Amino acid sequence: QISYYKHMDSSKPKIGFLGTGVMGAPMAGHLLKNGYQVYVYNRTKSKTDDLVKQGAIYDEPNNIAKIANIVILMLGFPHDVRDMALDKQAIVNDLQSGSILIDHTTSSPSLAEEIYETCKKKGVSSIDAPVSGGDNGARAGQLVVMCGGEKEAFDKAKVVMDCYSKQIKLMGGAGKG
Repeated sequence: QISYYKHMDSSKPKIGFLGTGVMGAPMAGHLLKNGYQVYVYNRTKSKTDDLVKQGAIYDEPNNIAKIANIVILMLGFPHDVRDMALDKQAIVNDLQSGSILIDHTTSSPSLAEEIYETCKKKGVSSIDAPVSGGDNGARAGQLVVMCGGEKEAFDKAKVVMDCYSKQIKLMGGAGKG
């Protein structure tokens, strides 16, 4: 099926979106509507079906980490983030140098700092960026995002987060989001 969204803009960064549940699916949808090529993954694959119909590409997390310039996590709990980023899937090991990892999961500052330090060793930037606004805010593209990380990475990531957010603020270094 052909996507009804505008043609994907190859000059834009490739986005990986891991976690396409009630919050992640509409957020990823906004990225598609804005011309980004989006690679998606969810533990329950059927939750990616609508996004794939809109032009997203389904793949496994470690493959997405190798392809994407920016990888976004929108997972359930901190232990899910730990498994995905550092332990079970350990996607940090597959991220390209120069890429950015954005974690929108409401997580812990200590985990955000650990992910930041692990990413930094690989030449990868990390932004902890919990969101406020719930599923209604996600659907409307009106989330509020509080970020922790380095300003240079934040500035690059903000352009992407603008697609689904009404307000985005850098609160400080890693763990401050």
